[in-house]
Amino acid sequence: MAEGLAAPDHRDHREPDRLLAGTQVVRWVGPAFVLFSVIMVPWTIYLGYSLPARQDSPRYDIAWVGFDVLLLLALAGTGYFALRRSAYLAIAAAATATMLVVDAWFDVMTSPQRQLPQAITSAVLIELPLAGLCAWLSYHTQHLEQQRMVLLMRRRPAARARRR
Repeated sequence: MAEGLAAPDHRDHREPDRLLAGTQVVRWVGPAFVLFSVIMVPWTIYLGYSLPARQDSPRYDIAWVGFDVLLLLALAGTGYFALRRSAYLAIAAAATATMLVVDAWFDVMTSPQRQLPQAITSAVLIELPLAGLCAWLSYHTQHLEQQRMVLLMRRRPAARARRR
């Protein structure tokens, strides 16, 4: 048994099954994602050699506006969950951090030469620091949530003993 976690209540016969089901998912998810990343290596090399250096897109404006709307929603969600002190803050902040890094990357990589200094400045001064803050929020919130769960699990047997 993991240190600090209380034994499951065996009066609820479904509890161990739920715990085992979650463990089985974790067992296959790790190797599957490692395999996916290995598969990406030759695919990425292939794309590097086969894609054109320049490509015109008929809906370039819609793609960027759509991405920025999604980023706006991610930022708003992160703010909302932070204000509510919700456990969902960790997820929202991680998603927002990811989107900010992607935004910075594609802003810099797709900017015309004359707009490149502005894209780099925006990435270095706004998007990447904000992504770092979001990553810290995600980690910090998740860490606090784990500590809270351990404390709750420790209290559970004591509360049960008092009821008897």
